[in-house]
Amino acid sequence: MTELGIGIGWRPEIAEAVEALPGVDWVEVVAENICADHLPDSLTWLRERGVTVVPHGVSLGLGGADRPDPARLAALGEKAVALGAPLVTEHIAFVRAGGPLTATPLLEAGHLLPVPRTRDALDVLCENVRIAQDALPVPLALENIAALIAWPGEEMTEGQFLAELVERTGVRLLVDVANLHTNHVNRGEDPARALSELPVEAIAYVHVAGGVERDGVWHDTHAHPVPPAVLDILADLASRVSPPGVLLERDDDFPPVEELAAELEAIRATTAVGMRRSAGARGVLPDEVRVGVGTAHAHGARSLAPAPRRAVGAPLLIGADARASGGPMPSAAPVAREVTDPAPREGARQRLAVTQAALLSALVAGTPVPEGFDTRRIGVQSRALAAKRAGVVAKVAPELPEILGTGFRPAFLAYARSRPMTGGYRRDALDFVEHLLLAGRPEDPVARRRLTEWWQDRSGSRPPGRATRLVRAARHALVRR
Repeated sequence: MTELGIGIGWRPEIAEAVEALPGVDWVEVVAENICADHLPDSLTWLRERGVTVVPHGVSLGLGGADRPDPARLAALGEKAVALGAPLVTEHIAFVRAGGPLTATPLLEAGHLLPVPRTRDALDVLCENVRIAQDALPVPLALENIAALIAWPGEEMTEGQFLAELVERTGVRLLVDVANLHTNHVNRGEDPARALSELPVEAIAYVHVAGGVERDGVWHDTHAHPVPPAVLDILADLASRVSPPGVLLERDDDFPPVEELAAELEAIRATTAVGMRRSAGARGVLPDEVRVGVGTAHAHGARSLAPAPRRAVGAPLLIGADARASGGPMPSAAPVAREVTDPAPREGARQRLAVTQAALLSALVAGTPVPEGFDTRRIGVQSRALAAKRAGVVAKVAPELPEILGTGFRPAFLAYARSRPMTGGYRRDALDFVEHLLLAGRPEDPVARRRLTEWWQDRSGSRPPGRATRLVRAARHALVRR
């Protein structure tokens, strides 16, 4: 039987490093960053070596009030097929709000936002998950997210919420121990209690990542080393269940390959310690503990001989039949098609839509903070969202920081305070440049000419006329109501 083992998040910036890292059994790729019909050469090469590749989605918004977009589901399924993936993963989060359900402009968060742990939200989430399961060609696993803010009036703990989600849908879980740590610091939630309430038999794999604390708030940056506190939670989890896979996430400020290798080794050792703790309590030492987690492929650098491939048709354990505390894992909950679950209660989607739209509008459009939320934390989250927008726009349109220099970031943050994102990041970049040009900026004529040429190359032959400008001004005014 084959498990996922120890893996790392594949990113273009560290593609060569990932290929060279010893002991990488599998990788995870952000689904929205690849095309099914034109996979990056690095991923193709890894697959040829027998390294499993799992697509990880960030834009479905299954925790939102709207039903999942069929086009997004189809695209995710196509990528899973192209990669030969044994499963796909997404998040328990909402990423957009507004639109027809609230008769307000559709707003994009550009980030994963927490779902209220209420009956309404759970009902809607369960139906959205079943829709996704029916549309996807492989099993689905969902990740718990990190949160800076807490919803007022929540009715369940995170563990209870996830346990009922699994029971009602049969969905797998991607447990992010770094996010459990984040929610411990930011929301006072006990990671051990969350793990004790989780159905460990449903765990598909585990995420590990680093972050940083600023002014008493933990930021799940994926750009810092994994702290000891996160490894402690990983050890606790591994003492309860032998995880089918553990993956290191790193999204920015990439360190040298030697540091990545050291973090992977620390993850491997921590997982083994947790498993030994469980096995020692029962007086047994399972094979997985003796050899360490993640020896399925023993993948190394390109100069090494190709790692053995997983046999066609061989089972890849992603929860069911894996080992729980060193013994046979109970079967996971039945798949969604075998679960009889009622539709959301009448009005649940509408009620959820209203609350999510009010929160997102406060975060990205400066409208009043809904009652019951921590105003200070809303401010922290709002600034974090704007900073992320600036960072992603700088990546998708690298010419803009080059043209604007040090003025790019302050100009974008000022723009973001009054201009919510209503489309993707490329659209956001175009709207930002249009905003600057209509305001006669930048003052430097050379920079303004270069910015105009950039805009024309990507948006059209000339800036919008007066009528178009009036329509857009009205749209922004409506958003801020």
